Amino acid sequence: MDPKETDAAIVSLLTQHQPALRLYIQSLMPGDSRAEDVAQETNAKIWEKRGDFEIGTHFKAWAFSIARFQVRKYRFSQAKDARLVFCDEIEDVIADEMMSEIDDLSDHQIALRSCLQMLKPADRDLIHHRYFKCTPLKEYSIQIGRSIGGLKITLHRLRNRLQICIEKRIALNKEIQA
Repeated sequence: MDPKETDAAIVSLLTQHQPALRLYIQSLMPGDSRAEDVAQETNAKIWEKRGDFEIGTHFKAWAFSIARFQVRKYRFSQAKDARLVFCDEIEDVIADEMMSEIDDLSDHQIALRSCLQMLKPADRDLIHHRYFKCTPLKEYSIQIGRSIGGLKITLHRLRNRLQICIEKRIALNKEIQA
């Protein structure tokens, strides 16, 4: 693979894993306002080390190990502060646990997107207005000419359908991977 193709592949993988990478860093730096800065530094370090990555291997694990190192580097620089600093063993436990949690979260997000696409457009609209736009039910009921009670019942049914759909998709994916 020529360097341009390799760079394009790295950019694609980094873009694909960016949300999980940011969540991972935030989980290692709970409540620290510099987590976003460390994420940017991690992206720069990944780009700097892109020649070390072998296309076809596990990019996410490689990127997360760089992120963990960047978090440790940041913590070391902040050790003079009176902040809580985790020892390496505790940090390793948290990092390993969060890696699996983020994998589960990504699986749930993928399943949710797929399940949402299976809904009727009117039902998708209701979900979108309620949970993504945070439109109050009273306001939305006036917009579409339905009662609040009817919308609550519909939302309850849709949540149940989505939960069942997500659970089935995740179980199916686990069977396929096994």
